[in-house]
Amino acid sequence: TLRGRNISHAVSYFILLGFPSGWEVQSFLFSIFFVTYILTLFGNTAIICAVHWDHRLHTPMYTLLANFSFLEICYVNSDVPNMLANFLSRSKTISFTRCLLQLYFFFSLGTTECLFLSIMAYDRFLAICRPLHYPNIMTTKFCYSLVSFCWVYGFLWFLIPVILITQLPFCGPNVIDDFLCDLGPLLALASACVPIPGTVLICGTMSSLLIFATFFYIISSYTLVLRAVIQVPSSASWKKAFSTCSSHLAVVCLFYGSVMLTYVSPGSGQAKGMQKFTTLFYSVLTPLFNPMIYSLRNKEMKDALKKVLGSF
Repeated sequence: TLRGRNISHAVSYFILLGFPSGWEVQSFLFSIFFVTYILTLFGNTAIICAVHWDHRLHTPMYTLLANFSFLEICYVNSDVPNMLANFLSRSKTISFTRCLLQLYFFFSLGTTECLFLSIMAYDRFLAICRPLHYPNIMTTKFCYSLVSFCWVYGFLWFLIPVILITQLPFCGPNVIDDFLCDLGPLLALASACVPIPGTVLICGTMSSLLIFATFFYIISSYTLVLRAVIQVPSSASWKKAFSTCSSHLAVVCLFYGSVMLTYVSPGSGQAKGMQKFTTLFYSVLTPLFNPMIYSLRNKEMKDALKKVLGSF
């Protein structure tokens, strides 16, 4: 237990190993991820502009999508710039304060993403299962209330774990085998100094609760959508439902598939070698894929994006 102890941090900075390799490989990785970063910003900004400029897209579904794209921009900015700087850095250090701030913003934005995916599933459920009531329920005011809830609750949920981590006595080990200040590696460093089963349990419980609660809500929503579509056996209904929901489901599978491998049991040491790669997938690659996924099967979004891209 830490009760009664003076909490002091012998560690003033951490070393983020990232992807250890020679200088030539580091430069190559910098180029790859820099291009990925720029494409991610460009793709998500294009969706925001398309929704803003095309009045046909001023609907709750596309309002949620535009806010989700803005969230993705914030998400990649919480970790990718520092990762790119580390590729060109010899020391690869990050201060204790910056590390904890990165942890807080990275996980708060991840929490917000889980909530956004949930309310986007709720929007699709209302549109398909309650079409007559949809305009009265999903009003502009209610839509923005849901958006506000996601942002506010997302940044409140992870406060307790971060506060607990700031109280841990990091006594010396300061090397993180990752490209960002992730929850699991930080808990592992702290546990090398003193047993912290309570902190690990709280962090693991809060992560698992958030992930599974939102995931099962999304799956339940789409189960009801599927049941509603089956009850109307027409190819037009099937096509409309598939085009409406397939993009969102693809994003859900990409995001939750990698997140569950990483954060259901932080600090457990399971799949240690794979953690940085699963983190890389959902924090860097998924935001890149999302604009392509959402525009792939959506004619309205395709037309709006053509207008936006044609104006540059």
